[in-house]
Formats: sequence, C-alpha cells, structure tokens
Amino acid sequence: MIEKTTDLETCMAIRLKVFVEEQHVPVEEERDAHDETATHLLAVVDGQALGTARILRDGTTGKIGRVAVLPQARGTGLGAALIRAALVELRATPGVTRAKLGAQTHAIGFYEKLGFAAYGPEYLDAGIPHRDMALDLA
Repeated sequence: MIEKTTDLETCMAIRLKVFVEEQHVPVEEERDAHDETATHLLAVVDGQALGTARILRDGTTGKIGRVAVLPQARGTGLGAALIRAALVELRATPGVTRAKLGAQTHAIGFYEKLGFAAYGPEYLDAGIPHRDMALDLA
C-alpha cells in the first residue's frame, strides 16, 4: 500500500539506507529544507516500510524525487508503483501539468517505461550521473 505520510522519520530511514549507506551520498546532501514542505509517499508491504518518494511543486511542474526502495523489495514493481502513485497525486493537484525528475542514468529505462522522456545533458548530483526527465500530465 502506498499512501501520503507525515512519518518523515520512516521515510528518512529508508533514504539513509539507500542513498547514504549504499550509494555513499553525503548525509548533509540527502536531507534538505524541502523535506519539511514536501509531500511524502510511503510504501508499506505486509506491515514493513519498504519504499518512499517525495513530491515538490514548482509552479505548474511537480518534481518527483528521493525515490528509494529497500534492497529486499527491488524488482517487485514497488518502485514503479511509487512513481504511479506520485503521478496520481500530481494529476490531482490543481494547476500541475507536468512531472519532472532527475534520474540516475542507470535508471533512465525504468522511467521511460513509465512514460518519462529524458532531456538535456547528463550531470552529476551527489557524484552520481543523472539526466532530467519529464512527463506531460495532460
């Protein structure tokens, strides 16, 4: 089940495990001021929190980020379910017409299967290669 949550502590525990411990993102880069105002999604399966994502709004664009799935749930479709849930949330937000995300380059194919298209050059975020991707919500 994926729902909006105010349980930032659980979301952060998942993000710290995936981004800081596994991908070696500096902890000070992982958490930012946007966490306090973002919409957070939490994926819970059989009572266990296994994934999270956050949504920010910038005018008519909703930005999906900090998508993290714990290792034991990867390959189960949970990541795709998180993105679909974020898109449902954005489509229900008045005035939002576009979804955007910064994809780690190895995950571009994953996001393309969900309808996103890459644009712009590759760049480093926390030392990890990324490309921006977008999807029109209309």
